[in-house]
Amino acid sequence: MVKTRRIPAFIVAGASSGSGKTIVTLGILEALRKRGLIVQAFKAGPDYIDPGLHRMVLGRPSYNLDTWMMGARGVRDTFLRAIEGADCAVIEGVMGLYDGKDGSGEEGSTAHLSKVLGVPVLLVANAEKAARSMGALVKGFEAYDPEADIRWALFNRVGSDRHSRILADSISRDSRIKLIGCIRRDEALKMEERHLGLVTAAEASENIAMAARSAARAVEAAVDLDALLGGALVEVPEKKKKRAKAKGRVRVAVAFDRAFSFYYQENLDLLEGLGAELLFFSPLKDPFPEGASGLYIGGGYPELYSAGLEANTGLRRSIKRLAYKGMPVYAECGGLMYLGGTIEHEGEKRRMAGVFPWATRLVKGRKALGYREVVFNRWCPFLKKGRIRGHEFHYSEIVADPAGLRKAYRVAGGAPDFSEGFTRLNALASYVHLHFGSNPGFAEGFIKAAQIFSSREKR
Repeated sequence: MVKTRRIPAFIVAGASSGSGKTIVTLGILEALRKRGLIVQAFKAGPDYIDPGLHRMVLGRPSYNLDTWMMGARGVRDTFLRAIEGADCAVIEGVMGLYDGKDGSGEEGSTAHLSKVLGVPVLLVANAEKAARSMGALVKGFEAYDPEADIRWALFNRVGSDRHSRILADSISRDSRIKLIGCIRRDEALKMEERHLGLVTAAEASENIAMAARSAARAVEAAVDLDALLGGALVEVPEKKKKRAKAKGRVRVAVAFDRAFSFYYQENLDLLEGLGAELLFFSPLKDPFPEGASGLYIGGGYPELYSAGLEANTGLRRSIKRLAYKGMPVYAECGGLMYLGGTIEHEGEKRRMAGVFPWATRLVKGRKALGYREVVFNRWCPFLKKGRIRGHEFHYSEIVADPAGLRKAYRVAGGAPDFSEGFTRLNALASYVHLHFGSNPGFAEGFIKAAQIFSSREKR
């Protein structure tokens, strides 16, 4: 019989984007950490930046939980695996509570995640420009889906004590949603943003740490944390079965610095579970890691650091040489930009690795945003058939679709000619961030290709 234990868990959801749920979440994480608790953080949806902020505060990885990309079973498995050894779990929501893949269903939404995991919701709403109307907002969220377990409400950016009293009085006495606190408006609780969202932890760790400490003080002063911790206990196994390790370890280089930091932790865990030793390095200053037989380069902001990337000439040449020798390379979004010939940003063109012939440039408006399911074909170097799910979000574009390059997959549900995933030998570059958990065969194929390349190089 599997031994279990019960630990507190709750979701910090927003009434909408811009409600302040990220800074509230960071404040709660820091306040609970200060109590001496081991806190496991999660992020609903496909975002890469918030998990990095959670990790900076807690010193342990934060995991994405997305019911569309991962499915209900995948979400539960990841949750139970990550929570092992923790004292409590805090999940940050995505956009508004009911926002998901589309307007017709709940898949991908924070509300759906709450139901799948059986975890209650703290609803954060920005009350800066409203008073009694916030009661109507709470009532509407409660009535929209009676099965959604919204236990508490938190009003953010409150102007005064009188404002707080009006907000408290606005919630119906027979509502099952209880007001748990009001956080006052404070410039110290704002975080720097740019086109893809908040500034990353890799770029501004000191500023984010200061904001988290300020948020913790605000949370401790205004929020009943004991009520949150006592509101719901989730039953988890004492010991979750670990993934089996593949025979024969292989080294995989992973680009990670201010320019590249967008990764799903589950992807990295899967690679390690398959026998990979991950060698993290900075394309801004490091040489290519010695002994690596594969390269994974995720998304980020390469355009902002293109001068530094261009200056690391030795690394660019090494990556091109190894890719042309057949080393497996997998690049997503910002990684796609780096593997091209040049990046153009604010009138400057900078040379990149040149594995692929294209040039990329930043555009004024958003180029693409949304979930993607891709169907593999025979040109994919790591998996020849099947499907995998992911997400796409970028403000850059390839200047011209280069002729002569094969594409590894088509996007399901898109136009007939909507193909993606450029390939050259064993290098694959795409604007779609794939979640390996939706088809582990892709990760298995990548590791197998790295093992073959390693064996060939040792001859």
